[in-house]
Amino acid sequence: MTPERTWIEVSLPALVANARAVAARNPGARLLPMVKANAYGLGAVPVARALEALDPWGFGVATVQEGAELRRAGIERSIVVFAPTVGALEAAQAQRLTPAIGSAAQLERWLASAPRMPFHVEVDTGMGRAGFHWREFAAAATRFRDEPGFEGVFTHLHSADEDAASVREQRERFAVAIAALPKRPSLVHAANSAGALSQPMVGEDLVRPGIYLYGGAVPGYRPEPVVHWRARIIETRWREAGATVSYGATYRTRTRGCLVTLAAGYADGLRRGLSNRGAALVCGRRLPFAGRVTMDMTVLDAGEHEPPADAVATLIGVDGGETITLDEVAEAAGTISYEILTGLSERVERVYL
Repeated sequence: MTPERTWIEVSLPALVANARAVAARNPGARLLPMVKANAYGLGAVPVARALEALDPWGFGVATVQEGAELRRAGIERSIVVFAPTVGALEAAQAQRLTPAIGSAAQLERWLASAPRMPFHVEVDTGMGRAGFHWREFAAAATRFRDEPGFEGVFTHLHSADEDAASVREQRERFAVAIAALPKRPSLVHAANSAGALSQPMVGEDLVRPGIYLYGGAVPGYRPEPVVHWRARIIETRWREAGATVSYGATYRTRTRGCLVTLAAGYADGLRRGLSNRGAALVCGRRLPFAGRVTMDMTVLDAGEHEPPADAVATLIGVDGGETITLDEVAEAAGTISYEILTGLSERVERVYL
């Protein structure tokens, strides 16, 4: 069925190519792709199925519900839940999910209900949001280091895309924590997209790419574009110079020209912060947003060129040899690429290429 209003085309070959690029930078490690938040808004099940071609070690999610969705879809690999609540641990056990344990309360609850099932333990080396502090890890480890389910230990890099020195410091702290164990666990992991690409580390067993898989840039590394966001043109109209556009009349036409209304607005995930700042491609031409983005519609100023009635606008992606990148849109909206993708609403149809 042809999408009615607005849709994203998800290039699964580009997604797989980006994952291969991460794997090539880390030949000694296996992939643990992050497919949390519905694969950053692109669809966890089709994304996971596409990545199966690379034989990943497993997949990473944030919640037990996300892991259960993959299980219902027939995904049998290990699934690590990186943000489980204490109350959801029994459900994780029932779904054969591997929890990331970051507190004494989580640890005791898991060992009481599933002492032999695998779990990973987080070390806080500076992120400050979860995990056993690296200086206190040795004392905490006495409770779980001999448990049969203790499979892995990990940390999270807080500034891998900004500060190389911080990565070295965090990995030094991580090494101190691991050295406190009587033996190295089966799996050690730390690197996110930026860490895996810009500072790959020999000796880690898994890497956890996220945003790079989905087309978000990492300093020094530009991924294949995965997302192409399209919107239909609802109508076009000619207005004289000085005509006002959208709520608040924050935009006035400078000359007589064509205004183009798109079937996409902030209820679809098009950030209101793009008002009078964003742009879209129509027939290979970059047209600026005219006025405020509204809930269901956005207006472009096409100047003296009226696009064909059946033309389609591109909000992210490639059109006619021109490109609007995911990171470009994020910067214009004053946010990050993660928020742009995860903010795409359910009424934006997903089409898999």
